[in-house]
Amino acid sequence: ASSIFRHRTRQRAQKILMMRSPFSLFTMSILLLPAGALLPSSLLSRRVMLGAATLAPFYPCSAAASEAPRYIDREYTMQYSDAPRSRGVLLRRFTGESTPYTFKKTPIRLVKEWKYPFEDTFTSTDFSRADEHKDPEFYVVPRFVYHIDEASVSALTNYYKSSIKPNSAILDICSSWVSHYPLDFPTTMSTIKACGLNKFELMANDQLTGGFEVVDLNPRDSISNLDSPIKLPYPDDSFDVVTCVVSIDYLNRPVEVLNEVKRVLKVGGKVIVSQSDRFFPSKVVNMWLNMNDRSRLELINGYFHFAGGFEPRDCWDISPSGADARDPMFIVEAKLASK
Repeated sequence: ASSIFRHRTRQRAQKILMMRSPFSLFTMSILLLPAGALLPSSLLSRRVMLGAATLAPFYPCSAAASEAPRYIDREYTMQYSDAPRSRGVLLRRFTGESTPYTFKKTPIRLVKEWKYPFEDTFTSTDFSRADEHKDPEFYVVPRFVYHIDEASVSALTNYYKSSIKPNSAILDICSSWVSHYPLDFPTTMSTIKACGLNKFELMANDQLTGGFEVVDLNPRDSISNLDSPIKLPYPDDSFDVVTCVVSIDYLNRPVEVLNEVKRVLKVGGKVIVSQSDRFFPSKVVNMWLNMNDRSRLELINGYFHFAGGFEPRDCWDISPSGADARDPMFIVEAKLASK
């Protein structure tokens, strides 16, 4: 008998847990599907089959009727075909609304001059990584976790509110099960699309009105293991805004990625790169490990310099303050002047 993938709501907010337990590491046999989706037979595991259900959110009862919810909580229940027991996975999404944090927007002046060509600026090992296995292998298991704390997520969401105009076409690269956009963006933006490495995380992202694509931005040929061309699966001049959240440090060919971003971005559109100080040490490029926050922002600015076509970058410290605010949050924003 096929197994059932069900969505239920919890009436008791205290039972909702952050996804930091071993259950956040799914096996490849676990598929998240939107309502009405068909499950291709090629994706079925012989251990478990999952159906589909509507992903209706539960809003915590602590939020006043006039307030936007601080959290959206969802529970996914998995029932294995070879055992009568089912297991639930609890997800909590930070909305960035109704929080106790305060936000700032402090300008940072980028001063490093990039005098020499790219090949003379970086060494052959600067973009190598401790774990050189292909990224799709590293990200094969869905991770329904946050990589920055709630305060920094809220700061980023607050920044998006003021920096992205209504009716914009948005692309979120290196995306996951959350994109950190304000709650109203799915209705106020013309489209929101995303690309990332894990299909199952992207399926759970409820802000993607335009769908998603699975894209490896550090691609290598499956036979030769040599670098393959980087390609975003979108037409030229498709987007007004491209966002990249705490992920540019994983790109081993960042200038090539930004050249593709230029292609799909409209002239006058902008790229918003957000960065904190958390990362997987085995997967970031080597030079990132020996830098401080300021040096990393200068490096990101250098990537835009070598890609060319962008106006001078704006850089901001938007780190939040509050009782449990721990992670910093920085923005490097670049407007496309020409192609």
